[in-house]
Amino acid sequence: MNYIYLDNASTSYPKAPTVGPAMEKFINTSSININRGSYAPAYDVEEIVFSTRQTLCKMMNGYDEQYVTFTQNVTMSLNMALQGLLKAGDHVLISGMEHNAVLRPLTYLTGKGISYDIIPCTSNGSIQIDSITEPIKPSTAAIIINHASNVCGTVQDISTIGSICKNHDLLFIVDSAQTAGILPIDIKASYIDALCFTGHKGLMGPQGIGGIILSPTAATSIEPLIYGGTGSYSDVLTMPLIFPDRLEPGTLNLPGIIGLHESLRYIQDVGIDAIHQKELDLTQQFLQGIKNIPTLRIVGKEDLDNRVAVVSVTCEEKDNAHIAYQLESEYNILTRVGLHCAPLAHQTLGTYPTGTIRFSFGYRNTINDIDTAIMALHQLIK
Repeated sequence: MNYIYLDNASTSYPKAPTVGPAMEKFINTSSININRGSYAPAYDVEEIVFSTRQTLCKMMNGYDEQYVTFTQNVTMSLNMALQGLLKAGDHVLISGMEHNAVLRPLTYLTGKGISYDIIPCTSNGSIQIDSITEPIKPSTAAIIINHASNVCGTVQDISTIGSICKNHDLLFIVDSAQTAGILPIDIKASYIDALCFTGHKGLMGPQGIGGIILSPTAATSIEPLIYGGTGSYSDVLTMPLIFPDRLEPGTLNLPGIIGLHESLRYIQDVGIDAIHQKELDLTQQFLQGIKNIPTLRIVGKEDLDNRVAVVSVTCEEKDNAHIAYQLESEYNILTRVGLHCAPLAHQTLGTYPTGTIRFSFGYRNTINDIDTAIMALHQLIK
């Protein structure tokens, strides 16, 4: 059965065209480990891994490819940043739009002597920039920001927030789950100390591969989240000081990195600006098509300014979950309904605890996909 997939904020589908074949070829013909074997095939794989680090560093304007560390996903990256950079007595600031990937680690860390405050956001999900400096304390160590909301698509001004961090000597940690591969990100210009990303969303790679890109400042102070063998400095019982080895114990997800390497090539060929523009065109088509449906409310921004292709809606007279079920069962349209692992964001947007129906569009969606979704909503909500 042919589904219309409108859940790209969860994971992109379909992936970049060459991702699957490249991963299959690697597994079947050259699935050799790196940093362990002193032979040519291992060096060939290492070259691809190094090239992937270089591409990510260049794409995000990072400081050096050695500070690109691979993880299993953005959640692991955020845990690595929070647990590796913060210490007892530290205070941090987050926005009112954060995902549980930030809130749950911070809740755990409150038991370790770390505290946090929430920067208020407007009803459309935008951070109130003028409110950032007020809660800064002498103990404030970092600001953690979700670059774009996974609930309503609102994009935050990380350049301005980064400047505030620099002026107050704070670490700046950015969750780019919804923006890496879709929006240009400049680590240096935005004074980002830890950019946390995942490979399976906007980067159009496979699940199970992500990473963190550090500034030299963060690299000098971060403590490893996991300890173990790296294939280097095997004579010492502490983690190596060199990067990326310091943060990459154990065997890497090499098939995932191979897939990510291919998806990055695809993004470079198409162009990030072209990807974002097509997704915005689809978003505009959808917003225009549903704005006059009675009892259906668009949550968050209703225009294209400072947003990605994530649109949440809620119905005043019908159950959101039932509508999502009908979209699938009657029209083969796949969405996501509920709180989207972001209860704080829904509280900010006024949709807690019911949640919303989320439509999230990707580069490989079509105009016909959007037309079908619009028609379905018109028929289901009369």
